[in-house]
Amino acid sequence: MHMADALLSPAVGAGFWAGTLGAITYCSKKLKENTDEKIIPLMGVLGAFIFAAQMINFTIPGTGSSGHIGGGMLLSILLGHYAAFLVIASVLTIQALFFADGGLLALGSNIWNIGIYPCFIAYPLIYRTVVNSNKTSRTIIIASVLSVIAALELGAFSVALQTKLSGITELPFGTFLIVMLTIHLPIGIVEGIITAGVVNYIKTIRPDIIEGAGEVRPLSGGISFKKIVISFAALAVLTGGVFSLIASSRPDGLEWSIEQIYGKAELPDKRNPITKKLSEIQKRIAIMPDYNFPAKDKPAAGESASGLLGGIMVLVLIFFMGMVIKIIKKGRQKP
Repeated sequence: MHMADALLSPAVGAGFWAGTLGAITYCSKKLKENTDEKIIPLMGVLGAFIFAAQMINFTIPGTGSSGHIGGGMLLSILLGHYAAFLVIASVLTIQALFFADGGLLALGSNIWNIGIYPCFIAYPLIYRTVVNSNKTSRTIIIASVLSVIAALELGAFSVALQTKLSGITELPFGTFLIVMLTIHLPIGIVEGIITAGVVNYIKTIRPDIIEGAGEVRPLSGGISFKKIVISFAALAVLTGGVFSLIASSRPDGLEWSIEQIYGKAELPDKRNPITKKLSEIQKRIAIMPDYNFPAKDKPAAGESASGLLGGIMVLVLIFFMGMVIKIIKKGRQKP
């Protein structure tokens, strides 16, 4: 659901950039207040895993489309919604800057659509309500599927609304909305099942994370994070370096929806001076556009290299963020 700049006007793009920056500032403030520093390594490896997992598109049978996980719900369950939103923002920022996945003008909207709805609406209102104090494997599956579907459908609605408010495409709002909601339903079901599987696994090796996620709190210091951090680090490497090679090449839900209406997966780029300048900046920064080497002569190797490199970049960005939080906290604790 990574929007391109061709869908957005500068005014709409800037508006959602402002909202997203406000949410990032608020979440950073919450983490600085109470969260234990031990959560940063977990944020880092989960971010690397989500980056790699978003590269793996799975085919939606009978549609000619494909989908990939967003990861916002999984992160919210394991980290709490404040840390989860910052991780999603980090992943999408690395994707846009260095891999040209989603436009720079659209980055604020993409973070909003993929991060806000799972972290601050579907997770607290649906997942936690369904699970409540009954954290059995069955309720986790039900809650995960329902909450992921809700988050993706809200994100799909938001894409259609942002496109309509921008008014720079010929996509009819009603038709675009129906197609987007329809195709993201099966994608949500698959992501919900994947989310439940990971959460139930974590519940067996580190149940206190599942029981306490969603609250700004210090993590318990008596239990080592080593096992879970190493597990996700290894999974991130396998996912980005190996599993990305079997990703579906079919258009994702957004591209497929545009193709059903317009006849092509991409709309003509009606650039204004702002989007033109941003596109030029992105071309200079993106070291592996479309997750491939610039020469585009070794797509398989490019996919693997992108998965590994992107995961490392996300890891470094989150550790840098954690270092800043640590410095600020120490400064506040001084008499």
